[in-house]
Amino acid sequence: MKDIFNLMIHYSIERFNTSPVEAFAALYEKEPYAFLYESLELGGTYGRYSFLGGKPEIIFKAKNGKIYLSSYDRIRIKYGNPFFHLCKLIRSHKKLRYFAPFTGGAVGYVSYDSIRYIEKIPDENPDELKMPDLLFIFPQEIIIFDHKYKTARIIVYHRDKYHLKFIKEVLCSKLIDRQISKKPSKKLNYNTNFSPREFYDVVKRAKDYIYAGDIFQVVLSQRFKTKVDSPNFDIYRALRITNPSPYMYYLKLGATTILGSSPETLIKLNNKTAISRPLAGTRPRGGDNETDKKLAHELLKDEKEIAEHIMLVDLARNDLGRVCQYGTVKPTVLLKIERYSKVMHIVSNVTGRLCKDCDAIDLFIASFPAGTVSGAPKIRAMEIIDELEPVKRGLYAGAIGYFDFNGNMDFCIAIRTIIIKDNIAYIQGGAGIVADSIPEKEYDETINKTKALKSALEMV
Repeated sequence: MKDIFNLMIHYSIERFNTSPVEAFAALYEKEPYAFLYESLELGGTYGRYSFLGGKPEIIFKAKNGKIYLSSYDRIRIKYGNPFFHLCKLIRSHKKLRYFAPFTGGAVGYVSYDSIRYIEKIPDENPDELKMPDLLFIFPQEIIIFDHKYKTARIIVYHRDKYHLKFIKEVLCSKLIDRQISKKPSKKLNYNTNFSPREFYDVVKRAKDYIYAGDIFQVVLSQRFKTKVDSPNFDIYRALRITNPSPYMYYLKLGATTILGSSPETLIKLNNKTAISRPLAGTRPRGGDNETDKKLAHELLKDEKEIAEHIMLVDLARNDLGRVCQYGTVKPTVLLKIERYSKVMHIVSNVTGRLCKDCDAIDLFIASFPAGTVSGAPKIRAMEIIDELEPVKRGLYAGAIGYFDFNGNMDFCIAIRTIIIKDNIAYIQGGAGIVADSIPEKEYDETINKTKALKSALEMV
């Protein structure tokens, strides 16, 4: 395949007049493959950067050891480990000028079930969603909003001057943000793959494994699905209201749309510095400030939650230690409360300096999946997940983000995520099971973690 990514053309716009959401709606909402990445704080204020783009030069898909590389209606098929082929594809392109965290590369997801390319995990459950194991697009157009300096950059890897002019016009136009009602407008019925009693039973079976010494913790999840008829992008607009989060994303990937609001970094690499951000320990938000503070204090005094969190911090340190320089791996933030729209969590940061002979893919493989969505020890926990959960997880607990041509990456854990396929919305929530877990409370936790998603689905 020709390397069109050597032909970067970029333009700066000193003052943009539209939002990333409305720019995406005008430019890419009707495209089959496109992406929007944002970062929102509670209250809806932006993080520094928003990214959007589309018109991929390459579409990379993998399923059951078969890799499909699509470019201009030409499909090449390869076999083997998709991480190897993805790494080779990224390395085949030259490094780009660096003026933002992402200026070109692979945008997409790695499903939880991709762990089977890394470890020998049982593969017995039915595949309800039938999505690719990995799917990445290499966009020819990327628009970067810098909210700190109120500027935008357009990056294109083609020579279509008329379309470039159209992009400029969109960014300089005063497009009105489509308003979404903040109150639920309907009640949806959800089917789930566990009844409450069935979930209590698998929690008890998981605790039996803990008492037997197989594991310290395992994360069990349940899936909900419902029929939807609202425009997918309106659901994303609603999700921005119900659950603003550090990782907001809307991915159009052919027949499947992925939208989400993940609070948790899986792994990030910037100039050889690796960052993992374990998030474990949950309480619902209080109805007022006093109740909220009381719940946060109670969470930090909960010995079960603290022990579970520290165990997962240690697991993150071990993961980074496999590919980072000796002595550089350390927690930089420990046991901090972070608040989101419906829940609060305990969060820590772990950083390390990547070894000289390792790259972003090596770091990703060492960190995947997160211990916060699998358990500890990780491999045995995943074996038990395969035994106790009735279907393959698919994207849930996998990763969404990007690998760039400069060797950096940023991936969140695919939680608080809605998958829409054939007008069916799928959502999933999990709970960490430890020795003193109470089945009813763990079931409630899976419900609490999906409330913001259900609210978004019911607003439009």
